[in-house]
Amino acid sequence: MTLRSEPHPLTGQPVGLAADATPAERPGPVTLTGRFGRVERLAQHYDAALWDAVKGHDQIWTYMSSYGSFTDFPEFANWVRSRVKLDDPYSYAVLDKSGRAVGIATLMEIRPAMRSVEVGHIVYSPALQRTPLATEAQYLLACYVFETLGYRRYEWKCNALNAASHRAAQRFGFVFEGILRQQMIAKGRNRDTAYFSMLDSEWPARKAAFESWLAPENFDTAGQQKMRLEQCISF
Repeated sequence: MTLRSEPHPLTGQPVGLAADATPAERPGPVTLTGRFGRVERLAQHYDAALWDAVKGHDQIWTYMSSYGSFTDFPEFANWVRSRVKLDDPYSYAVLDKSGRAVGIATLMEIRPAMRSVEVGHIVYSPALQRTPLATEAQYLLACYVFETLGYRRYEWKCNALNAASHRAAQRFGFVFEGILRQQMIAKGRNRDTAYFSMLDSEWPARKAAFESWLAPENFDTAGQQKMRLEQCISF
């Protein structure tokens, strides 16, 4: 990795490039609409549909740091209620074309002054996993983060043992930065945390890749992709 810098005006020592210090905006209750579905602010009334989508799939919750799995609907509904109240993480529901809630994603670690934010607490039900909407939801959130809210750094973090999350981050165009050892204790176990990021300077190329992949001509009559997203992204 090459560090970009310029000389300090007085000492000549290498320092970082000048940055726009205008604070970014905080996430809000927007509706982000795509071709395969939409992303909108999580609301309590989505709890039943979400429970139907995730119940019995305990593997969804294995790598969540402090919650899940859930034994019944009342317990799950109480958890949704607790998420709706929070400003950070700020939770969004992922809805399919019919308006059925099939997943959740959040914007978190929100630091407007540093113009840095993370996408996390991603709950993708089996009905959402490996679908075009799963990718489109990430595209819609990234567009919102970079183009509307004005962030310059978009983070993805996960348990270092979560191979699926590693693959997803790299598929979506995040750059692996390293592993923080014993970064937290999660559900009574040590957690080493893998860090990934995407920068505002990288977003135009990532956006073009997402849009090439999501284009109607990239899918055959059975709805199967012709080209993988990774083939569209150049690092």
